[in-house]
Amino acid sequence: MKKKIYKYSAFFIVLGMILGILSCNQSKTLPPESTPEWMEIELTDAATGQTFTIADFKGKPILLESFAVWCPTCLAQQREMKKLLESEGENIIHISLDTDPNEDAEIVRGHIERHGLDWYFAVAPAELTNALIDEFGLSVVSAPRAPVVLIFEDQSARFLRSGVKSAAELLSEVEKGG
Repeated sequence: MKKKIYKYSAFFIVLGMILGILSCNQSKTLPPESTPEWMEIELTDAATGQTFTIADFKGKPILLESFAVWCPTCLAQQREMKKLLESEGENIIHISLDTDPNEDAEIVRGHIERHGLDWYFAVAPAELTNALIDEFGLSVVSAPRAPVVLIFEDQSARFLRSGVKSAAELLSEVEKGG
């Protein structure tokens, strides 16, 4: 009887390991025809008050930056994004999401005005922040790491390396495609 229990225990341990490995190896890349739910969450532009979703820009590359106004690394990344916007115009959509739960649209508006920034800025609703964490991990909301997600024309997405990325590097990532 003991041998039978050990035999079945070993079977279930091996089965659990196989299922665990398979679930870890599943890709988070969605087929091009589907739009992730987090891209459909309504955002309000801090400067204009107009609402939009990330999905509204399907067909264009999007640089989605997570930031906080207190973060000097974020500001350095935003200066690089500004250079890219000046050279590429609206060929690339820029969206900056304030993911600090202690900041609001008024604080973000002051940041935009103080630094002469001119693209989409929104305070991320908790639902979106949590969805981004689920999709890309905690690094996506770690402001000092200058997190940027590149969203391709088909709405597939890739988290770019940590640290400030130059305008040239951002453009190169966009041009590589998904």
